[in-house]
This record gives sequence, structure tokens and C-alpha cells, in this order.
Amino acid sequence: MPNHYAIYDISFPNLGISFEAVPRVLFSPFGFDIFMYAFCIVLGIIAAYFLAIWWAKKSGQKPEDYSDLLLIGVPLAIVGLRLYYLIFNWNRYSGQNFLHVFFQFRDGGLAIYGGIIGATLAAFIVSRRKKIPFTTLADTAAPSLPLGQAIGRFGNFFNREAFGGHTENLFAMQIRADQTFAPITQEIRENAIHAQGIEFFTVHPTFLYESFFNLILMAALLIYRPHKRFSGEILLLYFAGYGVIRFFIEALRTDQMMFAGLPLNRLMAAIFVIVSIGLLILGHLKKFPTRRNI
Repeated sequence: MPNHYAIYDISFPNLGISFEAVPRVLFSPFGFDIFMYAFCIVLGIIAAYFLAIWWAKKSGQKPEDYSDLLLIGVPLAIVGLRLYYLIFNWNRYSGQNFLHVFFQFRDGGLAIYGGIIGATLAAFIVSRRKKIPFTTLADTAAPSLPLGQAIGRFGNFFNREAFGGHTENLFAMQIRADQTFAPITQEIRENAIHAQGIEFFTVHPTFLYESFFNLILMAALLIYRPHKRFSGEILLLYFAGYGVIRFFIEALRTDQMMFAGLPLNRLMAAIFVIVSIGLLILGHLKKFPTRRNI
């Protein structure tokens, strides 16, 4: 088991970039570790919030409605992240106390699609309480989701996890073999290199791929939003766009969640894409009403 408190090196040799003294822990007030992974997620949430607030002000909405969405959405997203993971990995925890296992966040085990479901549920709750159309909240907040994900994904960089198989491409990432937190394939081991008595793996930095394409998705949603054809279209475009991104990137990862012999997240991504495209086609055919400035 890697030492949580040590400092490790990560490099991108084909780009000529290297990072020394990359910590997993940001700081430890009163002996309690604050991990870089958590910092990246919090930073992503803050950035996503301010992006939504910016559009709310620009489109004449009440920013406080999105503050309420944040207060409800973050807890529900966290619950969704954890529940989704536990439900489809319960064989690892059978016989243990559910509440005890649920709150073991610091041991890992979060799944992004659970977070998306939780955040969507929060939007439904706020829309009912505030008597605001759900699609108005959804279309305002949708571009914030890939922004938050793009930033949050860098937590995988600091944790040395969620990477892909061996590669020698331009963006190949080199990490110490004894500091990895993801399954290692035979191909990765066969292509390991040794330097100064240390073994290194050269892998796909899937966190970087996903962050990059999430930023492109965010930009595309922001550019298209003033021209949307019906309310709810931006949320559906996010679901479809992120589904495509996740479907292909998930295929590279060595830590895919399996369900009934199938890669669960690829299956979920495909469902999101198919359903979203179907609803997008229906929306364009039906010409549902919209407020273009929202």
C-alpha cells in the first residue's frame, strides 16, 4: 500500500514536463489530512457555482436560487456519488454495516454518474420549492457541470489513479509503480521502465483527456445556449456530450466498474447518449416553447 504522506514524481516525458514533490495531502490541520483530491473537487464546485451565477444575473434570474441549488445539490450529489458506487460494488462490502461503509469516503469509492443523478434530483427539488421551471434551472446550471468535472478530475492526477493502459503517445504520463492507486494490466507491467532503482509505468492520463473534452463541452454549451430551440435542450446536450466523452475514455481505464459482465459506466454513458438524443430529436420536432435568454 502506498504511503499516503510521501511526495512522488509524475512526468509527461514526450512533452518534456515533469512535476516533483507532488503531494497527495494539501495540509493537515490538527493532524487531519486534507487531500488534494478533495481540494480539486471543492475548487470545481466553486467554479461551477460562479459560472451559474454569472448566467443567472445575465439572464435576469435570481442568483439566490442557484445558491439554494448549491446548498441542496452538493449533499445530494455526494450521496449519489457514494450510493451509486456502493450499489454496484456491494459484493466488496457484504456483511458490513451500511452506514459505516457509506461514510468511508476517505478510502475512495465515488462514481460520477451517481453525482449527476443526485444533482439533477436537487434541481427538481429546488424547482418545486421555488416554483421555477426545472428546465430553466437545468439549462442555466448544465454548462457548470463539465466545468466542475474538468477541475475535479485533477484529483486523480494527485492520487495517481483512474489512469489508462500503456501508451507511448504524445501525452503519455509516467508514474512510479509503487505509488499507483489503480489496477495494473500485464501490458503496463511488460512496458515498465527502471531508473535509479525505481520502476515507472507509462500510461494514458485519462484525467487529462476527460478534463480537456469537458472544457470543450462547456464552451460549446455556453456558445449554443442563447440559440437553443427549446427549454431543457442544454441539459440534454450535456447528457449526450458527456456520455460520448465518458464512453470512449472509460474504455481506456484499467479500473472499469463491471455489472453483469459489462462495463457499467460505458453502459450508463450509452444509455444517457441514446435517451438524450431521442429527447433532443423529439424536442426539435415538437418545437417546445423556450425563453432564449435563459
